[in-house]
Amino acid sequence: MVNKQDAPKSIPMKLVGKVIANKMQKTVTVQVERTFVDSYSKKVLRRSKKYQVHDENLQAHVGDVVEIYEGRPVSKTKFMYLGRIIKPHAQGKTL
Repeated sequence: MVNKQDAPKSIPMKLVGKVIANKMQKTVTVQVERTFVDSYSKKVLRRSKKYQVHDENLQAHVGDVVEIYEGRPVSKTKFMYLGRIIKPHAQGKTL
């Protein structure tokens, strides 16, 4: 018999995506894109998915590339947490 304490823990999912909205309080919307080769047509396909991510310190802005990870659910649709900002979006461009 295996105890719950001896059972292997599941590894939380980590993803990298781009912030596309930050209009909510402590929540940002992150779009994660993945590419794969279709086995039938042999074409490279892109698929994207949006995640509601908990941002406790309100540090992510639109355009930032962020790392998110899976955790315990905060609400009905929010179960991902902001890990770190990989690449901040440039605020002002100079010519």
